[in-house]
Amino acid sequence: MGGGAVVAALGLGLVLTNRASNVINFAHAATGTFLAYAYFEFRDRGDLVLPVLGLPDRIRIIPTPTIGTAIVVLALYAAALGVVIHLLVFRPLRSASVLARIVASLGLFLYFQELIRNRFPTAGAAVITRFPVLPDGPVEILGVGVSANRLWLALVVVVVAAALAATFRWTRFGLVTRASAESDKGALLIGLRPDLVAAANWALATVLAGFAVVLIEPIAGLDGATTSLLVVPALAAALVGRLTSFAWTAAAGLGIGVVQSLILGWTVQPEADWLPDWLPAAGLQQVIPVVVILAALTLRGDVLPGRGAIVDRAPKPAPTPGRWWPIGPVVLATVGVLGALVLDAGDRRGLVVSLAFSVLGLSVVVICGYAGRISLAQLALAGISGFTVVHVADGSVPFPFDLLAGALVATAVGVAIGAATSRLRGMTFAVATLAIAVALEQLVLASPWLSGGAAGLTAPRPSLFGIDLGAQSSGVDDVRPAFVVMVAVVVALCFAGVLALRRSELGLRWLALRANERAAAAGGVDVGRARLVAFGVSAALAGVSGALSAYSTSTLSPASFTVFGSLVVVALVFLGGVSTAWGAVVAALIVQGGLLTSLGSGDGVPHLYAWAGVALVLAANFAPEGILGLARAARDRFGRARSTDGADAPGGGGGAGRGASRGDGATAAAGAGSAS
Repeated sequence: MGGGAVVAALGLGLVLTNRASNVINFAHAATGTFLAYAYFEFRDRGDLVLPVLGLPDRIRIIPTPTIGTAIVVLALYAAALGVVIHLLVFRPLRSASVLARIVASLGLFLYFQELIRNRFPTAGAAVITRFPVLPDGPVEILGVGVSANRLWLALVVVVVAAALAATFRWTRFGLVTRASAESDKGALLIGLRPDLVAAANWALATVLAGFAVVLIEPIAGLDGATTSLLVVPALAAALVGRLTSFAWTAAAGLGIGVVQSLILGWTVQPEADWLPDWLPAAGLQQVIPVVVILAALTLRGDVLPGRGAIVDRAPKPAPTPGRWWPIGPVVLATVGVLGALVLDAGDRRGLVVSLAFSVLGLSVVVICGYAGRISLAQLALAGISGFTVVHVADGSVPFPFDLLAGALVATAVGVAIGAATSRLRGMTFAVATLAIAVALEQLVLASPWLSGGAAGLTAPRPSLFGIDLGAQSSGVDDVRPAFVVMVAVVVALCFAGVLALRRSELGLRWLALRANERAAAAGGVDVGRARLVAFGVSAALAGVSGALSAYSTSTLSPASFTVFGSLVVVALVFLGGVSTAWGAVVAALIVQGGLLTSLGSGDGVPHLYAWAGVALVLAANFAPEGILGLARAARDRFGRARSTDGADAPGGGGGAGRGASRGDGATAAAGAGSAS
């Protein structure tokens, strides 16, 4: 019941933010987790932890705060943080695309994850005493002992849900919130202040998130990674309430928590000895939110948007590879071969990390940049492929057939996910794939049979025609040049395939879906089939990346394929430029442990993912086409400036016209060349 109460409380916060800003905040639980850590430290020591990197970590407020003081400070701190998040992150994105809002939310998630790791390290830090807020003595109900804090927490959630429902139904604040959500301009015209109303809702939602995690700590503990992922069951509860109903959200959250607790309790009973050893009992709990999310979204989803549906603003067209596009894969292969020959062992490892990551980035480009569907499960697919390669190679299947087997299994899983989510699009598709990624991580990748559990499995050593292509020399921790060459060739082939797909008829169908599904269907595109093919191709690329990761290490562990890593992949590719294959290359260069890290200090950028989160928020607002989009825009401005200068030159006349024409042609040729 306690777990269900915190799920319900977080779900109520998601409903509030969606009502206020039409945003599903993936960072909602991560924000609450940071606030809970900050509360317990303030309660124990009187230090207020600041949420801005670059400022002092902590400031002393009072030496010995009471519980009442700590609660008041938490409420004020959380409200202020919620207002700041609204004003700086989501308010500028009210008219932005769904992708931009999702990316900003993911950026916020990354920021808080890195902030928690930095401000509250688990190793070497002084122990913080976490004083409980609610009474935790035992209470007997119908002969069954229950902790009092679970009952109190459930009661608090029910009261809060009832108060919110009454407020939004019968008070002016609720009416104003609904009016502002319908139309900002309309609300302004009748004298309302939608920004102030939205800020108040964000403040209230953040307060709920902070208190929910604080109250659940004595029951479920506090962990920066796992507690932040409580957003998945919270999203399931909010979706049952259609992101509008507080009552249904609270009921669904309590129900999800109760079912998860029953499953966990049942799996540890002696009577459950028939449960297979390869099936993680804890992972079974994560199936419930996935089922609820898919059911809630599928029942309300349509194969195509209705005629009255609000169509998201069309994204800018993806750059078309020019006629010289085959040069790009050749350049990648050449760089890989040269790197294998001239770099030392440490830098070769960084090159391999970047090369393998670039294939994973290509999978994001295909599903998101080309087909317009935001998948957050790519790294889980890579993990399934990687462990498949290990098992197949152990069965004496040689390279490259073991790589192909891993890619095929990942493709099959990807097509299954695509079929299960065929009625979803935009924000709801991202929510579903996030839930599926969590379930795959904790149910499939954590399976001792597949992955060997936390210890992992010994990675295979590829060879071709008797040539050893293994990553490491016997007994030496290095990266052999032959392995780097093999990886570079595989990456170049994948890159060439993605560029060829972009130029093909299938690529044009994907772009038509990305722009407008109804228009694409009217033009003869089989929408369902095109979606499945896109997810299948994307999953195959993720599978190739997982296979390369398996080859590059001595022991493959499930820790390499976390949900947090999936979010990092999408974030970095968006920063590079998600609409072009070269965006995956840019993302691969800046990834932690990649080539730029190796060529630099070797330690990487301090707080890289926090700064990546900040960059994502800025990119969502000011550069939705990423780094390469900024470069293309600068090139186009330079070309127009040169054309204008030529037209204004003395004696230009007709020659100016001819010069302008040549300039336009040169610009187009440059665009084609850069796209390739």
